[in-house]
Amino acid sequence: MDGHHAGAPPLPPVERLRPGLWSIPVPLPMSSLGHVFVYLFESDDGAYVVDAGWNTDEAYGAVVAGLAKAGYEITDLRGVMVTHVHPDHYGLAGRLREASGAWISLHPADAGLIEHRYIDPSDLLERMSALMRRAGAPQDVIESLTQAAMPVRPLVDPVLPDVLLEDGDRPEVKGWDLKAIWTPGHSPGHLCFWEPANQLMLSGDHVLPRITPNIPFHPQAGDNPLGDFLNALDKVDQYPAQEVLPAHEHRFVDLSGRVLQLKEHHEHRFDEIVVALRSGVTTSWAIAENMSWSRSWDKIEGFMKRAALGEALAHLRALERRGIVRELDGEPATWELLED
Repeated sequence: MDGHHAGAPPLPPVERLRPGLWSIPVPLPMSSLGHVFVYLFESDDGAYVVDAGWNTDEAYGAVVAGLAKAGYEITDLRGVMVTHVHPDHYGLAGRLREASGAWISLHPADAGLIEHRYIDPSDLLERMSALMRRAGAPQDVIESLTQAAMPVRPLVDPVLPDVLLEDGDRPEVKGWDLKAIWTPGHSPGHLCFWEPANQLMLSGDHVLPRITPNIPFHPQAGDNPLGDFLNALDKVDQYPAQEVLPAHEHRFVDLSGRVLQLKEHHEHRFDEIVVALRSGVTTSWAIAENMSWSRSWDKIEGFMKRAALGEALAHLRALERRGIVRELDGEPATWELLED
């Protein structure tokens, strides 16, 4: 046994993908995703990684073992480029910095979330509870859904980054010409990284080969996260990627084809919402109930149910921007179609 939790898919091996570039799978116990890929760039002055994993001993051991396979010790780590602030990408970064002295980078939009998300979330929890009430969630689930993300807080070392990467910035990785691409949606400060020599797109959670990333509306998401996400899909589609290196699942080719699939998926969700509104459904919660999910609504629980509601809200906000629906104030707020 490699320490991976029972029932999880086996971890793929540490692999050398190109000269000087490796993938290191880091286990995610308690997650259906199974693992997150940490990508290692070799350099004359040490090693640099994209993403980190959860802050667990098992994850730390996997990163150390992956570095060793590439010929490095943890003290050779020089930089940790985090795609976004979610626990499975950012949680271990502080521990890696403490062990190595490496710098940590984030986009400013995600760096600004750390205090209220991980250090003192009391205000964020109050705002989340208010969002649930406004959405029409039943009173008996509001408290549990509000608290649904709290169990992962111990998996995060809530440090602040040393380097802020804006759109188009080039992180200092000797021997490589990486470019940060700001792709908000899954999180407000999500970054992809373009590697031009091999024409590789390190896509984080922005573009995954099989599953669609969760694009939620919530108090830290911005005004129109799904609109931002769709625009950011067009942004990465401009790059001539020979291969895409995502944070989860597996590497893939045909970035443009996957972008088109994701856009079509969301157009289908827009259609579902219009159908629900025409049937007389009016609250965000009831609209979410009428959308298609990977399982029936009554089987979705905890954080996944909150994520689904966030998805529904994000689609409604995007439709509002398109002039197709309007929100009517109240508690709960209700929605109506403008096109009929």
